[in-house]
Parts: sequence; C-alpha cells; structure tokens
Amino acid sequence: MKPVFSTNQQPQVRCLICDSANSQDAVVCGECSAPMALVHDALAQGRVPQIVSVIGESNVGKSVYLGFLLDMLSRRAHDFEAIPRGAYSIDLQQNVVASMTSRRFPEKTPMEPDRWNWACYQARRSTGRKSRWYDLVMPDLAGESLAAEIASPHTFRVIRNLLLKSSGTMLLVDAALAADGESRPDFFALKMMSYIDSIFQTRREQKIAIPIAIVLCKSDHCPECFDNPRRFVQANLNRLWNLCESRFASIEYFACSAVGSVAYVAGGDGGEVDYVRPVPLHTSLQGIIEPFEWLIDNI
Repeated sequence: MKPVFSTNQQPQVRCLICDSANSQDAVVCGECSAPMALVHDALAQGRVPQIVSVIGESNVGKSVYLGFLLDMLSRRAHDFEAIPRGAYSIDLQQNVVASMTSRRFPEKTPMEPDRWNWACYQARRSTGRKSRWYDLVMPDLAGESLAAEIASPHTFRVIRNLLLKSSGTMLLVDAALAADGESRPDFFALKMMSYIDSIFQTRREQKIAIPIAIVLCKSDHCPECFDNPRRFVQANLNRLWNLCESRFASIEYFACSAVGSVAYVAGGDGGEVDYVRPVPLHTSLQGIIEPFEWLIDNI
C-alpha cells in the first residue's frame, strides 16, 4: 500500500477498498466513498488491515449488534483488548450505546456509502495461543444497499469490493421472524450467500474457504436458538442451510440477543393509529462476542 503518482507528479494513495487512486488530502474515496483515513492508518502501521463484513437485511439489527460488539471489545470482554484507530471509529459505538440507554433504537443506516459508519480497531486476545494484534475494519452497511446490490450487481461497487477483500463475514438473520414461520429471512440469507458464492466464482467441486458466521439475531424471542443454533437453522432456514452445506467450507452458527424486553408505542392523528414504534426497555447482551471470537480464530 504505497503512494502512487499521477502524470503531474501529485502524490496519491490507493483506496483500501477499491484500489482507486485518490489525492492525499481526500477525505473519502472518489470511487467507492470509503474513508481515506483507513488508508492513512494502514500506512502508519505498515500493514494492511483485515476486513470483517457484517451483513444482513434491513431491520435485522446490524448497527445495534456491531455497536455493542465494539463496545464490548473496548471494555476488554472475553480477554480481548481493542484500541480504536481514530475518533471516527467510535461514532457507531457511541451512537448505539446512547440510543439504547435512552430507550430508543438507533436511526437506520443511510443507503449512501459516504454516510456509513466505519470502525477501524486494533484488537487481540490477551491470553491464549493467538495473542497477536489484528488490524480490523468493520463497516456498518445499510440493509437496503445490500438488497439493491443483490438485485442489481455493481449498483454499490463498495459492497462487492468489501466482500471480496473480507477475511471473515458475519451474516445476521432475524431468528424471531424465522421462528414464526416467515420465509423472508431465509430467502434474503439465501440470496446473500448466493451473491457471495457468485463473486468468488470457484469451481463447483471447490467450496469457498472464507469463514462465515451465521448469527441468529433476536434469539430472545426463540430461546431454542441458544440451545442449538445449528439445528434451528436446519429446521427454520433450510434453504440457507442447504446452500451453506454445499458451497461453503467454513461455516458456524450462533445465537445472539441485545434487547431484554421491548414495548410498543402507537400514535397518530384524529384518533387513528398511524404508526407503531418499538421501544427497547433494557438491554441484555447474549452471544454478541462469540461469533467475532470464532472469526478471529479462523482468519
């Protein structure tokens, strides 16, 4: 990751995500809108960071999950030590913790890549056989952007580049909807994994080696997820299960929950109910760090 020079000898640097050349004073990449601070941090450290992508459909809870994961790492949970690389890395963590403390869910992540939150952390486990430092980049992707890219590839080039360069991926799935018999979580996860399968373009007899953690969010609604997440996926997300078994070599299944209980507020004008808004009454973190821990052991 060395600076490059254009024909007029102006120093430029390559984007960490899409490899496009940008001026040294650029704030975001002109091609994919990734923050150029990622590149400057990598140059300062002298090594390329590893990308961990957190993906899933809209409203599955990606921002809440990633925000609490970063907060747990910064609190040295499970013997992990984590250091943010730049103040911008703390924005998502702060927003999620502040929102949930105020009994409200954080705002939806905008579709525009230049408005996503990017977190760059140095992390390591202070005990055990793998105690080396990892430079990690974890962006908060919008579910609508993922859906648009799946439906029409190359709509969001940054998503394709992120997944291709990821050392590990977490796919978040709504376990509560799946337990109620809805097929939407299964179909979205199937599309997402099929998209990943297509961009790696391996031969049919070869399985994709990138480690992928299937994370069952909102598992407090279906406690059987915690008993055996693998069996839950096989029974309630069978389409996803079959594709994972056929095409991916390194897959593990996890259950997690961030909210202890939820109330609902209804309101509107003229005596009619125009909206129903969920209100998180308190947090109860379960299974948040285990998928990350598994990925670190397998990348």
